[in-house]
Amino acid sequence: MTMAKRERIYLFDTTLRDGQQTPGVDFSVEDKIAVAKLLDDFGFDYVEGGYPGANPTDTAFFSKKRTEKAAFVAFGMTKRAGVSASNDPGLAALLQSASDAICFVAKSWDYHVRVALGCTNEENLESITASVEASVAAGKETMVDCEHFFDGYKANPDYALACAKAAHKAGSRWVVLCDTNGGTQPAEIREIVGAVIAAGIPGAYLGIHAHDDTGQAVANSLAAVEAGVRQIQGTLNGIGERCGNANLVTILPTLALKPAYAEHFTTGIPTEKLADLSRLSHGFDELLNRAPEPQAPYVGASAFATKAGIHASAVLKEPETYEHVPPESVGNTRRVMVSDQGGKSNFIAELKRRGVAVDKADPRLDTLIALVKEREAEGYAYEGADASFELLARRTLGRVPEFFRVDGFRCMVERRFDANGELKTVSEAVVRVTVDGETLMSVAEGHGPVNALDIALRKDLGKYQAEISDLALADYKVRILNGGTEAITRVLIESFDGTGARWWTVGVSDNIIDASFQALMDSIVYKLVKNRDTADAAEENAA
Repeated sequence: MTMAKRERIYLFDTTLRDGQQTPGVDFSVEDKIAVAKLLDDFGFDYVEGGYPGANPTDTAFFSKKRTEKAAFVAFGMTKRAGVSASNDPGLAALLQSASDAICFVAKSWDYHVRVALGCTNEENLESITASVEASVAAGKETMVDCEHFFDGYKANPDYALACAKAAHKAGSRWVVLCDTNGGTQPAEIREIVGAVIAAGIPGAYLGIHAHDDTGQAVANSLAAVEAGVRQIQGTLNGIGERCGNANLVTILPTLALKPAYAEHFTTGIPTEKLADLSRLSHGFDELLNRAPEPQAPYVGASAFATKAGIHASAVLKEPETYEHVPPESVGNTRRVMVSDQGGKSNFIAELKRRGVAVDKADPRLDTLIALVKEREAEGYAYEGADASFELLARRTLGRVPEFFRVDGFRCMVERRFDANGELKTVSEAVVRVTVDGETLMSVAEGHGPVNALDIALRKDLGKYQAEISDLALADYKVRILNGGTEAITRVLIESFDGTGARWWTVGVSDNIIDASFQALMDSIVYKLVKNRDTADAAEENAA
């Protein structure tokens, strides 16, 4: 039996336009060029870049075509009522931009036509028709985002349909139904999309643009596909105004890997390309200078992480027991975390992944498990501090050399007036270390006591100094584990080096400086151990 021909779903990315509505996100022209290249290389069908004429950044961005394979889309409003298409400056900016396509936003809720546009329903329909006709005549692929369509349909179905029909009749390639306020439910989406198709606009000309205000933008997009639409608009990692837009990073693998969709639909992105999905998602977060969401579906660091002992044991025997798709299919990895919830199988698997072989019957393994559980009861969190766990494991199994010894440290914070009479807070740290029997003392000032301590500790490690020259701190997190001024403090530090490797270390103490120092020490020692592992591996390969 041959499978029925699969229907094509077109993916429309609006990260650079609607995604820019995200609080705290503000793309430069260079940022937009970089993101457009990421999207184009990955294989999205449409890349919407912004609103030429509305601001200098978008106008500059649309001065030339920024994609090679994807259709480069300019966004803008339909012409104003009472002005001809040829005399509307906003429409002229869209037509003159170096775009392949234009996506118009049009009101489709009569309430908004009256309140926001201040024109008649008929004038709004005329603006849609004239704008689409002008765009088509200019050789642009044209689409219309029917703003507030679902709310508009519920308030006045005849008028919402009239707006969609006007766009379709005028020659719009896509009529996109927008859940602009993000409050429509999946069942309503299915019903209303069905009504639009029944009214005479084929599903092959319809798109969906969903917002996530009830956490259902992905579900609503998929419901619309089931009802007949063939274009999905969304953003990378679901960024967007308020609660965000439909997340294309979640929608794409669902369409490609879930039989309910994969057997009926295809996208322009080959399944093997999905192996780059995690890299795309995390690379975009790096560009935004924000930490990736660990629990993001498919691509999050915790998406295939198992902590509970019974689950972890099952995953190690048969991954399918707790994994809905293979992690490698989306470029992610399986993680079985060590914690006070875990059993022996967790620890053995995690140690093996780190190149530390240990027998199940080895009594030192029981010592390690007991130690982890005892320390986690004190406040340590090894599931979030992979490097500290590895060092603890290696030390328990007798495999970490003493590179140097810290004999003591002192931190001072002084608040004083400088020579100009301005109030300043100065932090200074002194660290004494012994390397190969030689005592070294370093003094440093920093932006706060932890920064001063970090600089002093790494100022002079004798023969190891050159090895840590590329070590840098990426993130520093402090968590108070109980209340009061005598609280226990947990410090997590993320470090990286010139190889691009990143690792987390942890320290716990009733003194925040001491907790920070523990995490800093682990970071440096881990770096030295990692260097030796890398050198040993290189020697083995050479041999």
